[in-house]
Amino acid sequence: MKDSKMFKRILRYMKPHFLNYVIAVLLTGVVVLCDILSPIIIGKSLDVISEPKIDINILILLFAASIVIAIIQSILQYCQTMLLQHTGQNIVFNMRKEVFSHIQKLSHNQFNNIPIGTLVTRVSSDINVLFQLYTNVLVNIFRAVATIIGVLIAMFVLNVKLALIIVCVFPVIFIFTIVFRVFLRKIHTQVRTEVSNMNAFLSENISGMKVTQIFNQEEKKYNEFKTVNTRLMKASLKEIFCFGIFRPTVYLIYISTVIAVLYTGSNEALTAGFIGCITFSELFTFYQLISKFFNPIQTLADQYNVLQSSFAAAEKVFTILDVVPEVQDTPNAKDIDIIGNIEFKNVWFCYDDGEWILKDVSFTINAKDVVAFVGATGAGKTTILGLITRNYDIQKGQILIDGIDIKDITLSSLRSQIGQMLQDVFLFSGNIADNIRLNDETITDEEIIAACKEVNAIHFINKHKEGIYAKVGERGNNLSLGERQLVSFARVLVHKPKLMILDEATSNIDTETEKLIQDSLEKVIKSNTMIMVAHRLSTIQHATKIIVLDHGRIIEQGSHQELLKKRGRYYQLYKLQYQQNPFDN
Repeated sequence: MKDSKMFKRILRYMKPHFLNYVIAVLLTGVVVLCDILSPIIIGKSLDVISEPKIDINILILLFAASIVIAIIQSILQYCQTMLLQHTGQNIVFNMRKEVFSHIQKLSHNQFNNIPIGTLVTRVSSDINVLFQLYTNVLVNIFRAVATIIGVLIAMFVLNVKLALIIVCVFPVIFIFTIVFRVFLRKIHTQVRTEVSNMNAFLSENISGMKVTQIFNQEEKKYNEFKTVNTRLMKASLKEIFCFGIFRPTVYLIYISTVIAVLYTGSNEALTAGFIGCITFSELFTFYQLISKFFNPIQTLADQYNVLQSSFAAAEKVFTILDVVPEVQDTPNAKDIDIIGNIEFKNVWFCYDDGEWILKDVSFTINAKDVVAFVGATGAGKTTILGLITRNYDIQKGQILIDGIDIKDITLSSLRSQIGQMLQDVFLFSGNIADNIRLNDETITDEEIIAACKEVNAIHFINKHKEGIYAKVGERGNNLSLGERQLVSFARVLVHKPKLMILDEATSNIDTETEKLIQDSLEKVIKSNTMIMVAHRLSTIQHATKIIVLDHGRIIEQGSHQELLKKRGRYYQLYKLQYQQNPFDN
């Protein structure tokens, strides 16, 4: 992305706070004026002291003026800092909300293609880098430029010849800064990339640490981490090296300029010739101004360093914001109350333009039916469930909910009426009640307790003295698989869905917990449309319809008894499973 376009996007976030920045700039202008006046007043004080008869009143006046200027400068500097800090915090606060909200709109497929650590980096550290831009960089750049212009004017007023020496330095600094800019931008981008890679690696490997330990892969993962860490270190060292060259070079130019000015000014003061005589107090003032001329240049270098880092971070953030969600509401989408009729009409679907996962799939599900999908791994069972909740959009065909194209139903309306129990239950840190309620404050504790009783979860919950407010660790790691599944089931019921989806919900739990869930399902089976994917065929025998999938196609469908009579694929699967688990029947 071009810097000009990048800068426009960065400025867009400043627009609502335009007045604050105008005030900050005005305050900066006064601070710069005070900063330039200080050495001039000191120079005038030296002139007074050098007089044969010292005018004590003028000296006191100049002294008082310098104190007043210092106080005003300090107060205005404080006000500016507080104003910009407050403004910057508001900007990054809103930016984080925007990025997080955008991430929530991404499809499951897009989440699969972006590492979690990368997303965390964008929302946290990258936006934190931008905070410096909004609070300091832009105003400090203005202050530095204003100081340079103000100092130059003061210098030309004092002595034209000496001021011209300073002006001659400008092309050297300008050319050097341009060369510096090219290298620094590339290095900053590399650093941000390596930071993102580091966060992605840590996020993945810390989450999977148990697997690493089980398979004794600590050394291998350590070596992988060392490689990632080395790349980050090398990129950071390049950044330090690049910026380390700039400072000494500018300082060398500064020293050379001071020597040239002092030599020329001293000769002029001694000879009282050339463009007009200059006093030693004026020469001292000029020396002070030189320092104030080069300090902003150093500031510009510092701010340019932050500016380039901010541009690199902004580019990463905008890259996420520019990802167009694959699944969105259509312009004509509307909220509906789901009855529970579902129809797939000649549906074709694939991930990332790969091979087809579903091939010309057609079926109907009537309201309050219990429908089960069976088939080998990769047959497309879970994919169908994901399409019903519109986690993905199909490439060909049509999916109808109560006769309405699923794309014409708002995502919020659709998903709010669907309850899902997944094989891998995710629980948030907090307590059981929060994980069941999911921030819906309209759900009362009584309703949560009733749902827990209905799914037979109340037995293990009552073992905790806190009850439904018992602590839940990260990802529910302090609960067993069965307990997590029961909490998930209670979560589904308490939200009163019109459509229930169970994706291998009982595959990882013990027989006792599965029996509890089955008993609970029988209580609610007639009040909802229910769609299941089950590994154990014994759990779906009472389904209204069983649909058998093979390599993305429907090869059989019917009731349990109907499919057994056909002696087709379902019969083979059932027979094989029954022989392996004779007590499952």
